[in-house]
Amino acid sequence: MTTVTEKFLAARDYLVQHRVEYDTARREFQWPHFDYFNFATDWFDYLAQHPESADRNALIICEADGSSCRRTFSELSQRSCQLARWLSDQGVQRGDRVMLMLNNQVELWESMLACIRAGFVLNPATAMLGAADLQERTEAAEIKWVIVNHDDAQKFQDVTGEFTVIQIQDGDVAQSAHPTLFYSESYQADTHFELEQPTSADESLLLYFTSGTTSKAKLVEHTHTSYPVGHLSTLYWLGLEPGDIHLNVAAPGWAKHAWSNFFTPWIAGATVFIYNYTRFDALALMDKMQEEGVSSFCAPPTVWRMLIQADLSRLKTPPTKLIAAGEPLNPELFNTVKKAWGGELRDGFGQTETTVQIANTPGQPVKPGSMGKPLPGYEIVLKDPATDALGDTGEICIQLDPRPVGLTPGYANAPEKNTEVFRDGYYHTGDIAERDEDGYIFYIGRADDVFKASDYRLSPFELESVVIEHPAVAEVAVVPSPDPIRLAVPKAYIALTAHFKPTAETAEAILKHCRENLAPYKRIRRLEFYELPKTVSGKIRRVELRKRETEIHAEDGGKNTVSSEYADSDFPSLKG
Repeated sequence: MTTVTEKFLAARDYLVQHRVEYDTARREFQWPHFDYFNFATDWFDYLAQHPESADRNALIICEADGSSCRRTFSELSQRSCQLARWLSDQGVQRGDRVMLMLNNQVELWESMLACIRAGFVLNPATAMLGAADLQERTEAAEIKWVIVNHDDAQKFQDVTGEFTVIQIQDGDVAQSAHPTLFYSESYQADTHFELEQPTSADESLLLYFTSGTTSKAKLVEHTHTSYPVGHLSTLYWLGLEPGDIHLNVAAPGWAKHAWSNFFTPWIAGATVFIYNYTRFDALALMDKMQEEGVSSFCAPPTVWRMLIQADLSRLKTPPTKLIAAGEPLNPELFNTVKKAWGGELRDGFGQTETTVQIANTPGQPVKPGSMGKPLPGYEIVLKDPATDALGDTGEICIQLDPRPVGLTPGYANAPEKNTEVFRDGYYHTGDIAERDEDGYIFYIGRADDVFKASDYRLSPFELESVVIEHPAVAEVAVVPSPDPIRLAVPKAYIALTAHFKPTAETAEAILKHCRENLAPYKRIRRLEFYELPKTVSGKIRRVELRKRETEIHAEDGGKNTVSSEYADSDFPSLKG
C-alpha cells in the first residue's frame, strides 16, 4: 500500500467510523491533501487487490428481462488497464478531451476508470442530446474523442470538428464524416498499463456543462482530487459502508451519476447497483431491490412520489439508508416513507460545482423539509445578496479559507464567471436558504431564474432561445409551471408577431417546433399567449409570471384548467 493510499484510506475510515457522530466529525475531520492522486491506481486498484474486496461485486447491472451483468473490483481493475492501453495505442494522449455518451452499461464504468487511469479528461454527456447541443459542446470542450453507442453515433453525422468516434457495437459504421474505431477491438489489447508520470492533484479530470440564465452553457472543471477525494463528504451524507449495495436513480451524463454511481460507492468499497427499465414500474423496481439486497437507495423526489403511489410494503427488507436529492423534499413524502419502511428520508444539497455541502446525516434528527446542516469539510454562511451581510437568510456561500477539496477550481475559459462566483473570500452558489435556531438549513430557491423540472436543472435563457426562433413568436419568457409528478414543467409565455393569432393551431405549431429542437428533458410542456409584464426599462418580469403560475395551478394539480393555456397533451400529434 502506497503512502497516498494509506492517507486516503485513513480519511475514508474516519468518516465511516464516525458516521453517526456529526459534531465530532465536523470538529475533527480534515481533508487529505495530495500532490499526486489517481482514483484508479491509488484507490480502486487497492480495493481490487485487497482480499476482503477483490472478489466483491463492484458493479451489478440488471435488465428488465431478467438478465444481468456483474463485475468484481478485480475484474474492473484489469479491464480498465486493458482499455487504457488500447486507447493509448489508438493515439489518445494524456490531457485529450473524451466525450462519454453512454447509457447505464458496463462500458460506461470501464471507460471512466480507464480514462482516469490514463490521465484523459472526461466530458460526460447525456444520450438525450441532439445534434445542435453536440455541436456546441464538442466545440466548447475541444473534444478529440467520442465514446458512444451505434445509434447515438448517428447524431454526430452533421457535427463538424476534428474528433474520432469510438463506437461500442460492432457492425455497420454509423454515417459520419469522422474516423471511427470499434470498442470491441480493445478486448485484444495488452492488459498492462502504467503512466510514465503520475497525475497531479490539480490536473483536470472532468468537464461538466451547466446552464446559466443569461448565457450559453459553461464548463465546470473538476480535478483528480476535487471529485475523487471531495466525495468523502458525499460518503458521509449517504453513510455508506464497505459491502453496502447502493442503488442511485440518476441518468448518465449528469454530475449526480458520477456522485452516487461511481465515486462515492467505490470510495466506500460498496457495490454500485443499476436497474435498467424502459418505463418506470415501482413494483418491479422493489422486487429487484429485494432480490439483490439493496441496502442504500438514493432517488429524486420525483421517483419517490411515484414509488409511494404503489404498495411500499411489497419490499419486505427495505434499504436502511434512504436518500432524496435534486429538489426540496415534501414533509408528506417524508412521513409516508418513514411509516412504510421505518427509516427517514435524508435530503442533501450540492451542485455540479461541488460535492455535497449540506445534508441530513445518519443518526441525526431530521427535520422534514430541511436540507440538514453543513457537512464535515465545508464552512457555510448565508449572505444577504443585497448587502453581503451574514445572517440566517441569504445566499448559500462556501468559505474559501480553508478551501474545501470538493469545490471546483472554476469554470473553463470563463474568467468573468469565475470572478462573479469566487469573490470576497467565498464561493457563491446562487441558491437562497434560511437557517433555523437549531442550525438546520431550509432551501428557498435560486437567486436567478434557473429551475428544476423532474430532476433536471433548466435554463430559461436556453429554452427561450429555441422558442423565439419560431416565426410566430415575438417575445417569450419561460418559467416553471407546477406539476404533481415532475414538481414543475417548462411553460412558455408568448407574445405573438403581428401575422399570427392566439389559436390552438398556432400553439400546436410552436410546441411542435420546440419538440423538434429541444432534448426531451427540456421540452416546453405548456404555453400561453400573454401580454408579458415588464419593468420600466423593458425587461420581462419573470417573477410575476412565476407567481401567476403558482396561483393558477395551486388547486388544479397541474391539470390545465386555464382556458388560455395550451399543453402538449392537448394535441394527439405531440403525445408521447
